[in-house]
Amino acid sequence: MTETDTIGARIRYWRLRRGGMTQAVLAGLAGVSQSYISQVEAGHKGIERRSTLVGIASALQLTVADLLGQPGDPTDPVKAGAADTVPAIWTALIEIEEGERRTPTRNVEELTAAITESAELRDRADHGAMSRLLPSLLPDAAAHGGVLLAQVAYHTAACLRHLGYRHLALSAARVALTAAEEAESAAWIGAARFACTQALPIEAAGIANRAAGRALADLQAAAAAPDVRQMLGQLHLSAALTSTVDGRPDDSRAHLAEASREAESLGDPADGAGFNQCGFGPTNVRLWEMSIAAELGEYGRVLELGRLVRPDALRPAIRHMSYWLDLGRALAHSGRSDREALVAFMRAERAAPAPFALNPLAREAVLTMVRRSRRRSVSADLRVLARRFGVDATA
Repeated sequence: MTETDTIGARIRYWRLRRGGMTQAVLAGLAGVSQSYISQVEAGHKGIERRSTLVGIASALQLTVADLLGQPGDPTDPVKAGAADTVPAIWTALIEIEEGERRTPTRNVEELTAAITESAELRDRADHGAMSRLLPSLLPDAAAHGGVLLAQVAYHTAACLRHLGYRHLALSAARVALTAAEEAESAAWIGAARFACTQALPIEAAGIANRAAGRALADLQAAAAAPDVRQMLGQLHLSAALTSTVDGRPDDSRAHLAEASREAESLGDPADGAGFNQCGFGPTNVRLWEMSIAAELGEYGRVLELGRLVRPDALRPAIRHMSYWLDLGRALAHSGRSDREALVAFMRAERAAPAPFALNPLAREAVLTMVRRSRRRSVSADLRVLARRFGVDATA
């Protein structure tokens, strides 16, 4: 690995750029210990939690994205191919926000079939192929308006977020919200508000938490409909995780309890996807519980939940990725079994390659394993996985 491959090297670089800030001062501002900063900068520790990333970035007057740098291999065909389509997607979103409407190239039946194709790609987490459909889908959906536009804009938000374009994902989510409100569809309003909270950067966890709370309050009047209840459950899950990152454990537990209550009443979706492919139900709640436990550093709890969850009850590949990613993080950071952690990460990467490679917590966990392997040798599988993050583990 080169100097810039570790987050510790970047923290040290930016700390010294901030007027020679000492480790003790940075630790105090970030709410961690000086010895922790020292170990991270020396490459002996990785950063395991989103809240720690937020605290250190804020102390250094950076965004989390600036602190992390751009992860991943720029020659990765998934990312390179998707990047070629992003300008056209952005242009289409701007047109819609400006009120421009083109003559549609598809009638309603053709557009619905194209949306189904996009949904199938989203199920498989094939965001590269999905991104190539969106530049033409967006203007056609805008011409027809209503729920069709809300659905396509939601797909766009999900695709862009998983490819690392959060600022554009937020624009797409807002287009979806406007369309859903015009259609007076409570379920799609809930979906769009969920997309908005998901698109916000991790340093805006407090804002995302409050936005989820407002959305929950607004949707209560329509809460009898099953589709709306599923989105209420998803908003509770989002609020539970953002409350954890924001340092509000009591709020997190309350939201998680509400999501669990709703999930037990609804059960897992019969088709493995449910409304808008969110997969809300008991299985999805436990997957989010695993993510929350990992954020808290409760790795024993992650492993315990992992034994109870059967992710193949859900169809979307992104949920499978979440399961294996959190399991791998728990195994890697607890030091229980690097081999088992590697297998978990490889399964996460197979389930959803682009989102996995863009996940900073996955990157830190893999780098932790690479550093531990220095005493022995880095396995071929671990070298391949590290390469997904743009790291040459043979150097």
